Amino acid sequence: MNHPPWPIPETIRWAREGTSALILDQTLLPGVFEEKELSTLDDFVEAIRNLRVRGAPLIGITAAIGLAALARQSAAERVTPDELRARFAGWADRLGNARPTAVNLLWAIRRLRACLDAADGTAGELAALLADEADAIHDEDRRMCRAIGEHAATLLADGEAVITHCNAGSLATGGIGTALAPVYVAAEAGRKVRVFADETRPLLQGSRLTAWELSRAGIEVTVLADNMAGSLFATDPPDIAFVGSDRIAANGDVANKIGTYPLAVLADRHGVPFYVLAPTSTVDLGAPTGADIPIEHRDPDEVRRGFGPLLTPEAARIYSPAFDITPHELVTGIVTERGIHRPPYTGSLAAAVAEAEAERRSG
Repeated sequence: MNHPPWPIPETIRWAREGTSALILDQTLLPGVFEEKELSTLDDFVEAIRNLRVRGAPLIGITAAIGLAALARQSAAERVTPDELRARFAGWADRLGNARPTAVNLLWAIRRLRACLDAADGTAGELAALLADEADAIHDEDRRMCRAIGEHAATLLADGEAVITHCNAGSLATGGIGTALAPVYVAAEAGRKVRVFADETRPLLQGSRLTAWELSRAGIEVTVLADNMAGSLFATDPPDIAFVGSDRIAANGDVANKIGTYPLAVLADRHGVPFYVLAPTSTVDLGAPTGADIPIEHRDPDEVRRGFGPLLTPEAARIYSPAFDITPHELVTGIVTERGIHRPPYTGSLAAAVAEAEAERRSG
């Protein structure tokens, strides 16, 4: 596998012989680079819910590693296989409810549940199988990120400017990212790429995280507040828009970090191609349209207080959805590890998911 010539941050790794995990605590970036150990179910749920780990692929990886770590702990207590299965069901329910929109969370849990349901053996043997499946999910994500980047890099010419929203880079995945993957692939090939990163309110994942990892890689990045994007499009429009996704409906409607929909509207108004980059694990064929995707609403204090003093009167009501829905009509193309998909999306996305599942089973 190709590796970029700069350090990719390790977002999660095993610790204590696989009975816990170390995550890069993304709530502290860019000021502090610090790992946090997760060892209990509460630790894993809190880290996902409070965005210490975030990004749909990484949330799924974290849940998978968490379930396997907890299983190894239980096996060390010499529980019976039936007791392990009962505990697993409770862990899975708690983790699955940590964040409702990111479908990779439920996708990863289903994979480990299927692995457990199909296996026999001691609790220790079952725990080892779960750890192997968690590792497989992590490894697959690295390969999927690379493939997405290589496909989407064909859309970029030397010297072009990309606009992105939130963070869909290495910090959101187990690899080089989704929306930022083609930027990295192009840079590896010696092409110059400029990136405009929306600040991304209210928790600033664009300015805190996207700008941090691109700067670290030596890639030119300019941060702009979300409400400045219109001015940029009107005066010096970017060449292309690349965003990630937390869930893609069967028809190509896209749930992504709040603020993605207005960016797509701007891109459409100014004739800028708008691409969504995500692995097939983010496609939810069980959601016919975006209207069928549950939207998480966050703690009002993330808007009211953010990272500092009170910014809004306590009596004021707060509207704080974490995601919005971009209708498929505004999406120029969807890039998965299977290639670049064009409208209409219903057939091509279903085929891509089926191909990925078939490859996984055969492998």
